[in-house]
Amino acid sequence: MAAFWGTDAWRAKLPVLTQVKPFKFLNQDGNAVSEQDVQNKVYVAEYFFTTCKGICPKMNRNMEKVYDKFKGEENFLILSHTVDPERDSSARLKHYADSLKVDVKKWWFLTGTKDDLYSTARQSYLLDDQNNNKAKIEEQFIHTQLFALVDKQKRVRGIYDGLKEEELLQLMKDIKTLLGE
Repeated sequence: MAAFWGTDAWRAKLPVLTQVKPFKFLNQDGNAVSEQDVQNKVYVAEYFFTTCKGICPKMNRNMEKVYDKFKGEENFLILSHTVDPERDSSARLKHYADSLKVDVKKWWFLTGTKDDLYSTARQSYLLDDQNNNKAKIEEQFIHTQLFALVDKQKRVRGIYDGLKEEELLQLMKDIKTLLGE
């Protein structure tokens, strides 16, 4: 143990699962955002849709707990991507964000093309099985309760079930760790 004195080498490191690929979406204000806008930020990414009556409201109530804990952190964001871009326009996402009473500088609600949103969910955030893209894009629908934690170098460092309290607590602990890196 003496060999680690004065270092943090003894701490368990979060694994690097994947690198976030370049993206470009529109936020709730209709402004373009890309991977450059999250440079040097720790963020949580999720997928939902505004008309969901199932898991999405509970996921976003849980995400509000994360938001409340870290909204004061300069280098922290939440990115909520729609899975239903045909209905969830920027204006509709703005209305949804307003209903949550959150600061949209800290919690972004994103839309774009279905193709781009879904490929980002699968290839960057690992929030859906790659094999689910075999059907035509019009026939696909992602409905996942998973959250991805991304570090300041745009690397996914953890996947969490947004419906489970113990995973939510672990997510918040891991956010704190990544903010300190």
